[in-house]
Amino acid sequence: MVCFRLSPVPGSGLLLLCLLLGAVSSYALELNLQDSKNATCLYAKWQMNFTISYETTSKSNKTVTISDPSSATYNGSICGDHQNGSKIEVQFGSGFSWTAKFTKDVSTYLIESISFSYNTNDSTTFPDAKKKEIFTVHEPVALKIPLDEIFRCNSILTLGMKDVVQHYWAVHVQAFVQNGTVSTKEFLCNEDKTSTTVVPITPTTLPSPTPTTTPAQKEKPEIGSYSVNNTNGTCLMASMGLQLNVTQDKVVTVININPNTTDFTGSCHSQTALLRLNSSNINYLDFVFAVKNENRFYLKEVNVSMYLVNGSVFSTANNNLSYWDAPLGSSYMCNKEQTISVSGAFQINTFYLRVQPFNVKEGKYSTAEECSVDSDLNFLIPVAVGVALGFLIIVVFISYMIGRRKSRTGYQSV
Repeated sequence: MVCFRLSPVPGSGLLLLCLLLGAVSSYALELNLQDSKNATCLYAKWQMNFTISYETTSKSNKTVTISDPSSATYNGSICGDHQNGSKIEVQFGSGFSWTAKFTKDVSTYLIESISFSYNTNDSTTFPDAKKKEIFTVHEPVALKIPLDEIFRCNSILTLGMKDVVQHYWAVHVQAFVQNGTVSTKEFLCNEDKTSTTVVPITPTTLPSPTPTTTPAQKEKPEIGSYSVNNTNGTCLMASMGLQLNVTQDKVVTVININPNTTDFTGSCHSQTALLRLNSSNINYLDFVFAVKNENRFYLKEVNVSMYLVNGSVFSTANNNLSYWDAPLGSSYMCNKEQTISVSGAFQINTFYLRVQPFNVKEGKYSTAEECSVDSDLNFLIPVAVGVALGFLIIVVFISYMIGRRKSRTGYQSV
């Protein structure tokens, strides 16, 4: 371990930054941020790496893994307070930066978000990149931890959106450290609660998940209830049964999501809202909602990364969807089965769906906008057809009787 005691950061006190240089293909960092009284105010120790896909000048896709921690710096890391929050900022390599933000309330602190930036102008890492610019990916985390507890996750955590996949493990972090002493009471991630195997040093040998389904499984999934909270209370609500359909090499795998073993987080903003689900074999399943025309909402984007039964990782994303459209201030409801086509290889079947991503009041759903297949008007179609056929039969019968009567009166006996 190589440690550097650095000069005070304005407004943040003394910073002790340690770089663990023994890990292969990963960052291993330890940070002890101290205030003006030399008391620890933020502590973090973690390992991470980044896999980036980019388009080349030959219009092919190339993937690189960032794995050189030796040049890391810390500029911008702060202890924070109720107003400004706390922040870890790390810069490394040529144009790479990583930021984790924390906020605090009365009894808990929140790992709010993680951002990662990279510069494809770096000709060493991206020698043949088609686009030469700075890219930033922002991942909402929204993980709430009790004050005076340290968050621990030895298992591999994966964050990913489109072209960047982030791996984290051996994580120990405590923001807003109380009385300058890092807590010995641990708040475990769900993966560590059920983990019975040792986490590998590098994420190149990701553990294969225990198979939870077979291609023949067709049972309807259980209905789960999910919600997202912010400082004003519940801001997003959803209840639904979810069935995932993945096609690989012409083989369809059907996975029913079990709400009893599924965790959920998310975030709410004025124009967008996110619901993220994850479990032992689903790294993330994101439902991103957006506002359109200032008066309606809809499902705009779905992103997924998950392990299949053969141990491979399946990932796909689509940010150009248009499902679950309803007026702002209402909820969207569809009891019958619906299919969301995310890509040719991935579809989601929903059952007994109800969702409201905006303007939730008092933690209750507003009046529902029903999907067309649930609407009572659908029952009028067969009724109308039946009535029309019945009327036609009556007309034909009456015409037949009139015609027959005329034929009888047309012949008189002489």
